[in-house]
Amino acid sequence: MGAIVFIVGAVATLVTVAPLFLGTTPFPTVAYLVSMLMAVGFVVAAVGVLRTVGEQRRQAKSAVAASAASAASASPAASPSAVA
Repeated sequence: MGAIVFIVGAVATLVTVAPLFLGTTPFPTVAYLVSMLMAVGFVVAAVGVLRTVGEQRRQAKSAVAASAASAASASPAASPSAVA
C-alpha cells in the first residue's frame, strides 16, 4: 500500500516539476499537494516494515519459548521413570 502511494506521489512530483524545466505554465496547487503523497507513502511503508519486524520478533520469541518448554519436559531428569 505504501509503495503504491509513494509511486503516485513520485509521478506527481515529476509531473509538477516538468513545467519548470520546459518553461510552460506551472500546474495548479492541487498537483503540488498530490506530490506530497510521496512522503506519506514513505511513512506508510516504513510503518508497515516496522510492524512486520515486530511480528516476526514475537513469533521467534514464542517459538524459542515453545522449544525450550518442550526440551525441558523431554529431559530424562524430569521424567518420573528416571528416578525409580
